[in-house]
Amino acid sequence: MTHALRDLAGPIHDSWRRFVDTYEPLRPDLYRYCRHLTRSPWDAEDMAQETLARAFVTLGLLRDPPGNPRAWLFRVASNLWLNRLRQTRERPAPAEPAAPAPQPRAAREAAGTLIAQLSPQERAAVVLKDVFDLSLDEIAEALTTTQGAVKAALHRGRAKLVPGEPEEAAPVAPAVLDAFCEAFNAGDLDRLTALLLDTTTMEYPGVVVEYGAKAVRAGSLTGTLHGCIDGTHPPPQGPPRAEVRAHRGESILLWWSGDAVDAVVRVEVEGDRIAHLRNYYNAPEVLAEVCRELEVPFRTHGYQP
Repeated sequence: MTHALRDLAGPIHDSWRRFVDTYEPLRPDLYRYCRHLTRSPWDAEDMAQETLARAFVTLGLLRDPPGNPRAWLFRVASNLWLNRLRQTRERPAPAEPAAPAPQPRAAREAAGTLIAQLSPQERAAVVLKDVFDLSLDEIAEALTTTQGAVKAALHRGRAKLVPGEPEEAAPVAPAVLDAFCEAFNAGDLDRLTALLLDTTTMEYPGVVVEYGAKAVRAGSLTGTLHGCIDGTHPPPQGPPRAEVRAHRGESILLWWSGDAVDAVVRVEVEGDRIAHLRNYYNAPEVLAEVCRELEVPFRTHGYQP
């Protein structure tokens, strides 16, 4: 069994690379579509990654390749999103404590935001038409419905469009994040490693996952602090540093290289240790959006290492 799996891994990896190379030019539009649907940069990136994975599997089952790859990706994403919402509605919702009255988000972001009053079908139809200018026929195909239903969804959805999105209260950053930044900025790998669980993972969504504190230290931490994975070259843009920032109700890390942010990192904490890091170095849309919201300079990178 092990040998058989090893024999399969190479061809699957090669096929995935060819698929990514072919569909990579469509990634910005796919991310924007997912962003409009989910209203969260993190959820949008997750949904884009899952859409690509599902499209890769589905492509292997099709008799003929899709005639319009862009519209087809939107269809895969739409089905994924609608299925998620359907499953969420079928689960009982937990009781939530009363929240304080939200403050309006800055006007630069609020313009054109679709509020939660739109139904899933309405939101998807409006985005596909008004943002991506798909034809009624293409939208109907993407949503697996009729042109008449699309027209009705557009009419209802446009009537509900209003700007504005709630501003979430700034969180209190866990002390371990401040300690992590202090050790990071001192270039102290031993202190950094001590702040990780033995089972800590570093994930670059859609690219690679490092399992365990030793792998994270040898890979991402050494590479970030010293300029490459084996530490043989100095950082190309200047000394790296990390800082904690509040963003959309959670504490995240910004990893700077010289005068610009190279990566934004979400962190999961267990007790006084870091359990999981999601590094968006290879997610240019997420990196750009978060840094623009925080009004910090940044540089983006490709989707692949």
